[in-house]
Amino acid sequence: MVVMHRASDEQRVLDALPQAIILHDQGKVLFLNRAARELWHVENHTAKGRRIIEVLRRHTLDELVEKGGELELLIGGRELLCRSTPGALICEDITEKNQAQRELREVMAILSHEFRTPVAGIMGVLEALQYDLPEEMRDNFVSQGLLETRRLTRLVEDMTVGFRVSNLRDVSFKDVTGRAEKLLQPELSRNKVTLLVEGENTLLHADADKLLQVVLNLAENAIRYGPNPGTIVLKATPEEKQVWISVLDEGQALQDYEVIFKPHQRGPSAKGYGSGMGLYIIRSIAESWGGVAEGRYRKDPTQPFSGNEFRVSVPL
Repeated sequence: MVVMHRASDEQRVLDALPQAIILHDQGKVLFLNRAARELWHVENHTAKGRRIIEVLRRHTLDELVEKGGELELLIGGRELLCRSTPGALICEDITEKNQAQRELREVMAILSHEFRTPVAGIMGVLEALQYDLPEEMRDNFVSQGLLETRRLTRLVEDMTVGFRVSNLRDVSFKDVTGRAEKLLQPELSRNKVTLLVEGENTLLHADADKLLQVVLNLAENAIRYGPNPGTIVLKATPEEKQVWISVLDEGQALQDYEVIFKPHQRGPSAKGYGSGMGLYIIRSIAESWGGVAEGRYRKDPTQPFSGNEFRVSVPL
């Protein structure tokens, strides 16, 4: 009776563990703890004495018990790390851990994408200031550098609280496009693309830095992946209780507009280096303030051409 009491105590300890544990004798099941019984939907009285492959129905686990070591596999929608030790098979649920690692990689990709623009702006300013410039031009470069430095500082501060919309205020679309045009000018010139801006007098209630990030990403995509030489139209269009911020290029219709809003996805005409995070970031920002982001092929009678339109709604 003392032995039975001890065995019962050991079983209670094993039942309290979060890992799924199968005790066995040369591949024949002796005991499954609570986590293992719930994972494989089997009770001890039906499993005891049977071979592991009969109970778990996974030949990879049967081989793991025989050869030792560890492996990862998917069971019941959960990601498990299974280890074989003498007399025991231990399976740990690492679903949340793996998800956290995936989210961390995604956050790092977003950060690298968001940091690229202000860093490039600051680098351009510093390179220009190496030369002997007229005082007015030098002051302009310094102001632009300070503006991008403050934006970079706010991005760093956002890292401590996640990606959230902050500093909501009334923003003139003209102010946002003015900042964007300065930052986009080198790429516009390099790709021989003309930028037209419409609806500059539109007033929005938004986070100016996030809105700038949206405008830059939309415009950069059109500049890089649209026809060049070419023309793109950046405009704000009030509509009921929202304003649509859109960029229209002269490109051919795409087969699938939705897929390129997913992380690490790029359009069929994408060339060279790119993280495939631009449109994903746009949608993430838009959804955070209650808006939407979408792409479509549009024949706009108010424009001299038709093409791909990517747009974001900003609720009022």
